[in-house]
Amino acid sequence: MEWNAEAISRLRALWAEGHSTAEIGRRMGVSKNAVVGKAHRLNLPARPSPIRRDVVATPKPAPARRHTLPPLRAALREPLPVLARPEPVMTAAPPAALPVARPVAAAPRPFPRVGGKSCCWPIGEPGTSSFTFCTAEAMVAKPYCAEHAAIAYVKVRDRREDAA
Repeated sequence: MEWNAEAISRLRALWAEGHSTAEIGRRMGVSKNAVVGKAHRLNLPARPSPIRRDVVATPKPAPARRHTLPPLRAALREPLPVLARPEPVMTAAPPAALPVARPVAAAPRPFPRVGGKSCCWPIGEPGTSSFTFCTAEAMVAKPYCAEHAAIAYVKVRDRREDAA
């Protein structure tokens, strides 16, 4: 398209009325990109973004902090402490000598050696005393035994089979 004086004046008028670039293009019979390019070359004022609106933002409440488990590697290096039970509240005078409960360190859970030949499949819920690893004989060049490797490694289907 040739941008003659008449087309430029019409573009300036439609731009001043606040029409979108797509609407101006439809009315003038040109593409939206042609309108954007010519408006840029004419140094017309920028259009407000249809995506980014200048709305007064209401402050969002701070997200509630959630307690999470320590990272798995940190949990495996350091045994989880066993906390002592809280002492019951007594209304009468306590006996002269009460035994003090001390925390007992949990025995470290076995973890497959890095580069070892035992399965690294996690079993149970991390952070609980029953959490452990499979430790069966691992496959060559795989971190899992044959049973867990079948679960972990799934063959990608050929999409051409699904094509109709």
